[in-house]
Amino acid sequence: MLAATELLIGLLLLYFGAEWFIKGAAGLGHRLGVRPLVIGLTVVAYGTSMPELVVSGVAALEGRGAMAVANIIGSNIANLGLILGITVVISPLAVSGTLIRRELPLLVLVTVVLPVVLYDGRVTRLDALLLLGGALLFTIATLRSGLERETEEVAALMESDVEAIGAPRGAGKLPLAAIALTGLVLLLFGGRLFVAGAASLAVLLGMSERVVGLTVVAVGTSMPELAASVVAALRNHASIALGNVIGSNIFNVLFVLGGAGALRTLEHPLAGLRSELVVLFALTAYTALLVRSRRTITRLEGAVLLLAYAAFLALLAAGR
Repeated sequence: MLAATELLIGLLLLYFGAEWFIKGAAGLGHRLGVRPLVIGLTVVAYGTSMPELVVSGVAALEGRGAMAVANIIGSNIANLGLILGITVVISPLAVSGTLIRRELPLLVLVTVVLPVVLYDGRVTRLDALLLLGGALLFTIATLRSGLERETEEVAALMESDVEAIGAPRGAGKLPLAAIALTGLVLLLFGGRLFVAGAASLAVLLGMSERVVGLTVVAVGTSMPELAASVVAALRNHASIALGNVIGSNIFNVLFVLGGAGALRTLEHPLAGLRSELVVLFALTAYTALLVRSRRTITRLEGAVLLLAYAAFLALLAAGR
């Protein structure tokens, strides 16, 4: 009962902490004269990855390397199988040419890099710094490309996105900074509670921290992406959801794994990750095939993603 309570309260704090952090930071950026496009490509992108970063960071500091690494891999699997699957089933989406040229190759690259980094069973601080450097380069390249290609239509879309996240437009700089700081504090407390609850749940159910990280923790920390993608699909902006999912998977490897590894060396044998990495590669390859086809991704293809995720859960339940 205590484990479930810690998980629930931790999840709520993570969700609202991320919401407040993004709202406050986006509103503050607007007050400082930062363009909506820049806010969307930085504050919103990094903000939605904060739950994964906080949970993996807390797990790393507590010596739970298996949970930290499993959270990242599990979140990427959930993004492609569960979140993208639900989004496409709600609203079939048309693929953007820019996404094919820029984000898709990087998604495939970081997925391949993941087992390379984990090959020796450790994510050292040097590995972490290289990953964080990659996150910085990706952000700079995305900003430069976005600003160079910005049109009135894109600017208006990003403006509406910033408004959609509820950034307070009339508040002063100090209240906005306070909202962002409060969100960050909630994230930190929520992360500690969530990790404690997940660890207790693992003991209670006789499950390994790896399995809990791949399932409960991964889905819990992916809630911001799930909420944003479902809302986008219901508003007939499913293509935004595809960009969010692919961008999130890139950030999870570069920013989240890099951030957690920078706090403390993560220990997790590569052999113990074989099945989930195979699933991640398969889902990434399938998604890349759909995106490269330059056509609408159908509800049937979305259903295949959902079925693949269900099969992954069944595989874990079978103890393989």
